[in-house]
Amino acid sequence: MEKDKEFRVIIPDEYYKILKFQQEELPGIAVVNKNLADFEPKEVFSWHCSVMLNCKELIENGMPSKAEVKILDEFGDFLDEKIKGPDKEKPNGLFLARITWNESRELIWRIFDPEITNEFLNDLIERNEYPREFDYRIDEDVEWKLAEWHLKKRE
Repeated sequence: MEKDKEFRVIIPDEYYKILKFQQEELPGIAVVNKNLADFEPKEVFSWHCSVMLNCKELIENGMPSKAEVKILDEFGDFLDEKIKGPDKEKPNGLFLARITWNESRELIWRIFDPEITNEFLNDLIERNEYPREFDYRIDEDVEWKLAEWHLKKRE
């Protein structure tokens, strides 16, 4: 993104669609913020942040137990608040999706300034302050190619 460009950005309300899927013969559930499908200008949030959590307490098919879901949801809410930042009118991140599949939970945001998010997540790891092991990636993705599966039109 060109640093000297200015954009008028209206942050859309989050609207979730639940998607059930099968992959490698295992069930999965994705909760996707469908209001990002038509979000513009996409280049403002040109970074794709994926946080992968490892689930501990599991039931059948690699899905988390109710107690595990509570832990994952609370940690996900904490991450969401910190990644978006304190200014709700000008957040650093837009929540895209939460995917639960095969003993894991993936949380995804579109990011404005990757350095802020990277610093926060690195600090969390260094302080060892998290309820479940996790890893993350932040990739430049100006055209939102990494979000295509999540945002594609479905019946």
